[in-house]
Amino acid sequence: MRFLIIFLSLFLSFFTSCSSDLKKNKPLTIATNSWIGYSPLFYAKEKGYLKKNGIKLLVNVSLAEAAELYSVGKADMLTTTQHEYYALKKDFDLVPFILLDRSNGGDMVLSNKTIDELQNAKSITAYLEIDSINAEILKDFLKLYNIPLNKLHMINRDQAQIEDIEPNDKQAIVIVTYVPYNISLEKKGFHVIASTKDINSIIVIDSLCTSKSIFKKQFENLKTLKSIIDRSVEELMQDKENSYLLVKKYLGNLSYKEYLESLQTITWINKPSPELLDRIEPLGYERRYILP
Repeated sequence: MRFLIIFLSLFLSFFTSCSSDLKKNKPLTIATNSWIGYSPLFYAKEKGYLKKNGIKLLVNVSLAEAAELYSVGKADMLTTTQHEYYALKKDFDLVPFILLDRSNGGDMVLSNKTIDELQNAKSITAYLEIDSINAEILKDFLKLYNIPLNKLHMINRDQAQIEDIEPNDKQAIVIVTYVPYNISLEKKGFHVIASTKDINSIIVIDSLCTSKSIFKKQFENLKTLKSIIDRSVEELMQDKENSYLLVKKYLGNLSYKEYLESLQTITWINKPSPELLDRIEPLGYERRYILP
């Protein structure tokens, strides 16, 4: 009996120890979505840099899907614009800790009509991810061109669904989208009528966020992740042809020419300037958590 008790104690101790080790070695998971500004993450995954350092990447169709994965506890980190960050911050102790890029034309409004035609239209159908930065871009677009909100019939779709929309001459359509989803839409006949390059009232920042708890507990690992991203940006830009071959499957299999053009629609900011930090700190991006 005494031997049995000792055996069971040793067994339980061994099992608990193994479970603890498994939990300790559990990969850190990043939820993200298809967007040209997240190419360094796709590149790092394909090069094996993430796996080598115990990091797993989950790629989704939309910003909302990535946010949902984080909100239900299936990801330790996620990529966001400020819209998703503000929305999640209400319920989670979330902080941006790596700044990735700034949209410089990469988020856009497409239409089958001209601005004049939209201004004179009796009604407009707008397709967008309503619970995302798309909504803020649409709002600023309407304000810029004095188009009343009550003209719009807004339809919530993820970007894969939006990509299937066909032009209809009898209907005024606006679509809020981003690279790479704009490419197939433009091939169908939709054209860019506004973007983050010319809507000066909005700044779209993409960042990597996590909880304050993970930031503290995994600080050294997150610093390693920052180094991986910096390295990936450098390699990606130095050898665009090779990086294209590695990341195109995450970007709708766009052509090499389209890939090069898409890179022009963002500005890398993972090495943020003091001026940018001064500008975004009042927006809730605490400087003390942002890795340099």
